[in-house]
Amino acid sequence: MMETIKMRLLSIALLLSASTLYAMDWPSLDGTLVSNFGWNEGGTPALGISFSNTGPVHAADDGEILFMQDSSNTASQLPEPLGTWIAVDHGDIISIYSRLDDRQSKELFAALPGRIPQNTEIGIAGTSGWTRFNGFHFSLFDRKDRRWVNPAMIMTPLPDTRPPVIRGLFLKNSDGQVVEPSQIRIAQGRYTIAVDVTDTLTSPSAPLLAPYRIVCIMNGSEVGELTFETYSARDGMLMVYRNGLVPVKQVYALAPLYEVGEALFTRGQVTLEIIAYDIARLVQNAVYRFTVE
Repeated sequence: MMETIKMRLLSIALLLSASTLYAMDWPSLDGTLVSNFGWNEGGTPALGISFSNTGPVHAADDGEILFMQDSSNTASQLPEPLGTWIAVDHGDIISIYSRLDDRQSKELFAALPGRIPQNTEIGIAGTSGWTRFNGFHFSLFDRKDRRWVNPAMIMTPLPDTRPPVIRGLFLKNSDGQVVEPSQIRIAQGRYTIAVDVTDTLTSPSAPLLAPYRIVCIMNGSEVGELTFETYSARDGMLMVYRNGLVPVKQVYALAPLYEVGEALFTRGQVTLEIIAYDIARLVQNAVYRFTVE
């Protein structure tokens, strides 16, 4: 209970401080959002936001250049998933801009001073690193509390006219079998509840995104709450908030689903309600009823 209270107070504090502590701008005004914080990328969470575009990338806030990486830096001899990238120190928060165009961004890097003002052009969108499209990846890291932060929480909300879409409910039993309640008889026992939830900003054809929050209610009582606000690094393990901090592998194992909670099913009628919110606080719900034998 205390952990739950602390996490909710943290969420409120982050939202209230958005306009005063950080007041960051989006690093691109003409890019298309193709992946957002929390998206299930084949069993792992997206720790930032990916844009598809070909234009300049700007600093989200005033800060000090912390690190720059391009193709000329070959010290590690290892594959570089971020490609060409730059990190800017804003105090407790570090902003990271990656998968940039190597040649053009390297030229910009060379001309940058140590300290840069907000909206300084610091790179050009490109195809370096591990990417499937021309664009760039943007993420925020809170080094004081060692956690990745959802940029949408502390920036001006992007235009959003559509609520999330709940596409399905699935149950995983103790043997690891995944079933849809509407297609099979449900035996008594403990189940993991997984949902297929997506979000789009302005049209059904827009890229599919992760929601901001998912709540699961069984027979009138909440049994699961999953929020996409921060991912914390604890003892070498990445943690997400689901009724308290849990390893991300517990939430993202059934890609592209999200595991939102667990419940003990006993004989009788069961009603599960899934409520999904996006960052604009648009909401969608779906109710599933089935019989446990």
